Amino acid sequence: MGPLLREIAVFAGSAHPELAAEMCAQLGVPLHPVRVTRFANDCLEVQLQANCRERDVFLVQPLVTPVQENLVELLLMIDAARGASASRITVVMPHYAYARSDKKDVPRISIGGRLIADLMVAAGAGRVLAMTLHSPQVHGFFSVPVDHLHALRELADHFRSLDLSNTTVVSPDLGNAKEAAAFARRLGVPVAAGAKQRYADDRVSISAVIGEVADRDVIVLDDEIAKGSTVLELIDRLRDAGARCIRVACTHGLFSAGALERIGAQPDVLEIVCTNTVPVPDAHPKLTVLSIAPALAQAVQRIHDGESVSALFDVVPAPGS
Repeated sequence: MGPLLREIAVFAGSAHPELAAEMCAQLGVPLHPVRVTRFANDCLEVQLQANCRERDVFLVQPLVTPVQENLVELLLMIDAARGASASRITVVMPHYAYARSDKKDVPRISIGGRLIADLMVAAGAGRVLAMTLHSPQVHGFFSVPVDHLHALRELADHFRSLDLSNTTVVSPDLGNAKEAAAFARRLGVPVAAGAKQRYADDRVSISAVIGEVADRDVIVLDDEIAKGSTVLELIDRLRDAGARCIRVACTHGLFSAGALERIGAQPDVLEIVCTNTVPVPDAHPKLTVLSIAPALAQAVQRIHDGESVSALFDVVPAPGS
């Protein structure tokens, strides 16, 4: 289907225009503007400022704070593209905030991750390009094709410059252990995990670290860091277990409520690494931000050309390659 479509048309919402601009620079295509206005009754109006007719339209909008504003803006962008006779509409959503609402673990709550997916499809989304969803089942919430990328390649490339002979990758919990194990394989190092129990959005307990971390350098890998409660609790347990030095890595560096400062203030934390799936709120001397714009641009080009996206991102190189 891809080669039959006319040219790519990329539009960015208000959430992260810098990422969209970097993607377009990689693709060699213009970033088309979007006009967003607010009526006196607080409703939004969105107008796509370039021709969409029979074009392969990509709408770049991570769901970040203010999430509800950015979500409604995205839904209106999708609807506008559909009304303008776009040939295909792909939502490029590097961060899906509602992915954390992925199960009914207490009575009478909405599974928001599925509901918001349904809203996007109802608005006209024909495909979704996402990165590091909170849990594997969220992929299945969408009734349209989802290309689910990860940032393990970019993160691993960053850490390969270090001496990793005495390093262990640690997942904060067993739920993220599979991703941590894949990351450890890329680096050719062992993996460990925390035994975590969550009591509230910002209250967690890690009773133990499963695996060998005593007198070892540790890279903590999580999918996202928001308030940082989990990472800080894990750092305490790693310290108790005799870990030597700690580096913290994640895909989505949300860093809300002073999390970056609190994690950076830990003397044994040498570095905090994240990607630019979301706008990183502020700088910190220990923070390194890696760009996933080249990866997203490659995926967009492959989607447009009708080529495999998984072939590009799922290959795990042998250690040392």
